[in-house]
Amino acid sequence: MSSQKRSAGLLLFRSTDGGAGFEVFIGHMGGPFWARREAAAWSVPKGEYGPDEEPEAAARREFEEEFGHPAPDGVWVPLGESRQTGGKSVVVWALEADVDPARAEPGTFTMEWPRGSGVQKEFPEIDRFAWCTPDEAAERLVAGQRVFVERLAEHVRDGRREAVRRPRG
Repeated sequence: MSSQKRSAGLLLFRSTDGGAGFEVFIGHMGGPFWARREAAAWSVPKGEYGPDEEPEAAARREFEEEFGHPAPDGVWVPLGESRQTGGKSVVVWALEADVDPARAEPGTFTMEWPRGSGVQKEFPEIDRFAWCTPDEAAERLVAGQRVFVERLAEHVRDGRREAVRRPRG
């Protein structure tokens, strides 16, 4: 088995303009490296998984860890996989649902900050969430994740129903 890092995520979307358009739900990455950045500093709620975990289960787990609430029920639309610039492989599903960004209770991580100080500080994994149009998301998302919004736009535009129902769990 390869030691390649793999992540799985869930991209929520909701219809706008009477169903003619849509918005996606993304999060601004937490911690000191991203604090003053907006462009290319946002992410689909996602995280790494190992060989003993199914990617769908990882996407569900990571959404709950990063947003602080379980993923909504509904039909999961496979958006495929993309290799990021760092070599990580990311697989994402879309789910039509509406959640309130103000309800976020993000998980945290601990790191030494300032670097070299010996002081450990805790930071939110995602410090804020927002609904964005596809154009806003293209500017905000890290470059390697923009493809998922493009694929979702194709799905919405074509009206395809190639979704799969995923069991809760």
